[in-house]
Amino acid sequence: MREAIHAALKEAQSSQDKCRISVLRLIAAAVKDRDLANRNAGKDPVSDKEILNILAKMIEQRKASAGDYEQSGRLELADQERYESKVIAEFLPAQLGEDEVKQACAAVVEDTGAEGLRDMGKCMNKLKKQFPGQMDFTKASGIVRGMLR
Repeated sequence: MREAIHAALKEAQSSQDKCRISVLRLIAAAVKDRDLANRNAGKDPVSDKEILNILAKMIEQRKASAGDYEQSGRLELADQERYESKVIAEFLPAQLGEDEVKQACAAVVEDTGAEGLRDMGKCMNKLKKQFPGQMDFTKASGIVRGMLR
């Protein structure tokens, strides 16, 4: 995963795509920050799975920011946030379709033995561990909530 990010950064630098370079540097910095935090805690550097979680979180942040910018009428900044999301999403595995998300949610609810809304957190944690970066967890949360009602 790290090699793919660095290769993309080198490619963007050779093509002099300043926006893409900026986003790729942000990704590399986020991974390096987590590495440093892990090293200070006596842990190993981040794994590819953790990198996927970092990238998914970065995309969520950009989606929220884009929505905020749109509401305040700053469309150019909203477009920039969406562009950054697209660049980050290039490093994530293919997203699951809606039917696959429903099946995964049903399987997790069954596996965890969830019986009510109080078990929602348990189900979502398991989904996040099994499918990092592969689904929109906001939508998955709504599906799981519907199943637990």
